[in-house]
Amino acid sequence: MPVLQSGAVTRETFWTIGHVGEAAFYYLSAVAILVFVYGVYERVARYADAPADPVARLDDLPGRVARATRLLLTNEAQFDRDVYAGVMHTFVVWGFLVLLIGTTILAVDMELWTLLLGRDSFFVGDFYLSYSLVLDAFGLLFVVGVGMACWRRYGVRDPRLWGTHTDLADDAFVLTLLALGVGGYLVEALRILGTGFPSFETVSFVGYALALAGRTAGITPATAESVYAVAWWSHALLALGFVALLPYAKPVHMLTSLANVVTRDPKAGNRLPGVPEDAAPEDIGTASVEDFTWRELLDQDACTNCGRCSSVCPATAVGRDLDPRDVILDLQAYRESRAAGEDDLPIVADGGESVIAAESMTACLSCTACMDACPVDIEHVKQFTGMNRRLTESGEMDRNVQDAMMNAFQQGNVFGDPARTRPDWTDDLDFEVPDAREESVDLLWYVGDYPSYGERNRRVARSLARIFEAAGVSYGILHEDEVNDGNDVRRVGEEGLYETLAEDNAAAFEACEFDELVCTDPHSYNTFAHEYPETLDDFDAPVSHYTEVVERLVDEGRLSIPRTLDRSVTYHDPCHLGRMNDVYDAPRALIRATGATLVEMPRNRADAFCCGGGGGGVWTDVEEDVKPSEERLREAVEDTGPAVETFVVACPMCTTMFEDGRKTGGYEDDLDILDLTELLVAAMDAQADG
Repeated sequence: MPVLQSGAVTRETFWTIGHVGEAAFYYLSAVAILVFVYGVYERVARYADAPADPVARLDDLPGRVARATRLLLTNEAQFDRDVYAGVMHTFVVWGFLVLLIGTTILAVDMELWTLLLGRDSFFVGDFYLSYSLVLDAFGLLFVVGVGMACWRRYGVRDPRLWGTHTDLADDAFVLTLLALGVGGYLVEALRILGTGFPSFETVSFVGYALALAGRTAGITPATAESVYAVAWWSHALLALGFVALLPYAKPVHMLTSLANVVTRDPKAGNRLPGVPEDAAPEDIGTASVEDFTWRELLDQDACTNCGRCSSVCPATAVGRDLDPRDVILDLQAYRESRAAGEDDLPIVADGGESVIAAESMTACLSCTACMDACPVDIEHVKQFTGMNRRLTESGEMDRNVQDAMMNAFQQGNVFGDPARTRPDWTDDLDFEVPDAREESVDLLWYVGDYPSYGERNRRVARSLARIFEAAGVSYGILHEDEVNDGNDVRRVGEEGLYETLAEDNAAAFEACEFDELVCTDPHSYNTFAHEYPETLDDFDAPVSHYTEVVERLVDEGRLSIPRTLDRSVTYHDPCHLGRMNDVYDAPRALIRATGATLVEMPRNRADAFCCGGGGGGVWTDVEEDVKPSEERLREAVEDTGPAVETFVVACPMCTTMFEDGRKTGGYEDDLDILDLTELLVAAMDAQADG
């Protein structure tokens, strides 16, 4: 640094450190940077050696980086469901970034501008004053943010932050950040006190205030000058050590989480990756650490142990043997233990010792709440499906799920009823439901297993048929040529059966002339819209859920819904319709069209709590004190403000789960369970009766 003129409005960067100390600092800085770079290289090389991921993750890279940057700067993912965490992270991130930029500017002035280019330093005058004010302000935000983190962690001891994998490394990370922030101010205070309180240094208001406090406590300028070098080196070594160890320790998620956000799959959860056609049975699914794709490794390394996924998981909430955070971190810990030469274990198994218990995978409802809540875009469901596929191939599938799969294989439906009885639900109607195989239709209606075979949900199918008739639309069904959609079949790990069902349905669709495919069940809607186009060649049928179609019919004036219902209702957002496909407004608009008063549950839209039926949950028989459906109904009865009379759903599987939860949870006298189609028909019938 050039010699400063007496009285210059600036500060000496290496005050009392001396030329030898300055040279030593540069040497240690270079070592720290090299250690950091090597650590990053080593980690990237590890990802490069892992199996390829089947999803394109670097397309539109500028757009991906722009999204990641926006999320980093706004912290919107942290604000979701938790304003305290959003403010805390905003303070930490902006404070850290501004301090980093400030350090970079100082380095540019010292090494490039003055030393290499021989120009006069710009680190003087108004620039220096502005620089000092901004860095002091944002440094304070950083300290406050880290302090908020410490308070939540150690003061109130938020249970979400204390998981199975919380250890001293987490504590060291948080406390190191706090020490860096506070230490920087202490060094600044000693310099201001030791240089006699230059008047212009009042812009460094935090350091100046601490210097005044030090003088009040009896610290003299001479004492401050004598201890400054010790404080400066302590702070510098801590900072350089943090930089050097960043790629090797817990703080690595500062790097990997950003990479995870950049390489996310926008359709993760909506569709799952397929299995290579030439894959042998023993190679299907996740059996060992060698099976993890590079993105799965990145997922594991990106986990911040924040517990957001666990806090929204319905299986965790009702006490099932599943904690999404623990699964991801268990896999990471096992991978690291294998790298250290420890014993090999099966990744997942039913009985015996394994990294993940089969029961944990059975407990997953594939609702994607964990993924929606994750601030760093970890794709839990994809990893869980890999383990489910391994259980399936090794014959360790839950017995009830296995029976449902056999029924789907033999009869084309999970009930096991003959295919010829699929259209029997139409027998109680006073009109004929058109056969789409025999005439061209505008709407090819995929009815689905539950509305076709489940006695309770046949009422849903008949209600929707009446709505279509009232609107005078051109529609038809496939009768016995329709088979299970395969959505949940795929999610329990039966990839081969899913592909067979997809091919059978696609052949049935191909034999018909139609403009739009409309689904009763959001599970069907999701898999037709997102998975069939990637599984099958030339599948490009436009797909809608019935709520979207019926709302369109109302908007076009083709269907009139009378405002005849004077009742208070609440609406449950099905996971596959709401959180996974962003269909929120159409069902609500239709509810309001009936005249009913809609009262929202606390957890609604993307935050809705799963019914417990997805991912094979509808087929499993779990002994538990509280079912997910019971917890959701409790929320409707106890937490929804004004008393509601009717619990409205738009998913046959949800209807099944909630009717069961209504009985087992003791809510039979509190709520009626109605599909939205039934609510609309009730409004139509009320007008007719009037």
